[in-house]
Amino acid sequence: MEQRSLPLRLGFLGGGVMAEAIIRGIIEKKLVDASSVTVYDVVESRLDLFQKMGVGTCKNSFEILHADVIVLAVKPDVVSEALKSIKDGWKPEKHLLVSICAGVSIGTIEQQLVSKSRVIRVMPNTPCLVGEAAVAFSCGSCATTDDQKVVEKIFSSVGLASCVPEKLLDAVTGVSGSGPAYVYMFIEALADGGVLNGLPRDVSLSLATQTVLGAAKMVASGNEHPAKLRNAVESPGGTTIHGTSTLEKHNFRTAVIQAVTAATNRAKELGGSK
Repeated sequence: MEQRSLPLRLGFLGGGVMAEAIIRGIIEKKLVDASSVTVYDVVESRLDLFQKMGVGTCKNSFEILHADVIVLAVKPDVVSEALKSIKDGWKPEKHLLVSICAGVSIGTIEQQLVSKSRVIRVMPNTPCLVGEAAVAFSCGSCATTDDQKVVEKIFSSVGLASCVPEKLLDAVTGVSGSGPAYVYMFIEALADGGVLNGLPRDVSLSLATQTVLGAAKMVASGNEHPAKLRNAVESPGGTTIHGTSTLEKHNFRTAVIQAVTAATNRAKELGGSK
């Protein structure tokens, strides 16, 4: 079913690759026209790129405030400077701020804007660049139900979007934020295993990549638990059960679980959580 358009103007404070991916997604899904999107970035070449897409650009950050939804897409170390540049023109009744800045809490943003500002914090991941993001977001105390729906529409245009309490965003970082790197490592190892056993590298990598893609689609498209799908492939005494039992011997699942926990704990450290 075609998604309905958003009758809103969007402004992006920061025009990096993640912002570009989001903008391409919302335009391709016809949520907004390119003419309803404006970007400000300090890098001139990025503004040139957006102009070629038909997207508006600004000469300074303050001009972005003509938009209704402001997406804060700058690096975490310049968040304070970016918010300071728009604070004087910020109107809580008009503006919704959506932050995709890693490790910057809703409270930190609210403290640097005016009272009763509507803020939603979003944790996207890099598959956003190919329209297959796993996105989680959390709403500030002043954000409305309509604000939540707007964010769901925006980020559903580049993948899957789920609302969670902010205290869980560190765990989201451990699973979906860092998760693509774990999957890349698995694909690399699966392909190397094929090479070790005689497959040409290009063939082995293609097979490994498609295997992960197909398996993920089977999990996503049905109601079966991954363990049940795995059991269905493991014939008694067959090749697969010998392979999976070897993974178990080498603590494959424990290693993945511990990786998620380590990434979660590091996210907490970086964000000052306890």
